[in-house]
Amino acid sequence: MKPDTRTAMRQLMAQVRAAIPFDVPAAQVCTGTCDGCSMKLLEFLGTELQAWECRLDAGEQPTLGDLSRLARISRKVYAVLERNGLVASKS
Repeated sequence: MKPDTRTAMRQLMAQVRAAIPFDVPAAQVCTGTCDGCSMKLLEFLGTELQAWECRLDAGEQPTLGDLSRLARISRKVYAVLERNGLVASKS
């Protein structure tokens, strides 16, 4: 049985938090040339996750579109972090 969208959103958020290094010091994030600003992307994604945490705690039911949007944003941020050498390549 598939989980409801609230459960699926919480699972997605846990996966994102496990895969993305939100606790990396700023000095390590901003080294050398960048292909996209890793610091700003980390802040943006962190804000998105916090907003969804609050919305879920308030009882909001996310749609499949909301899940898809957060997953897409997370994949794009991960790709930039990968290019900038902050996360290991998945392949």
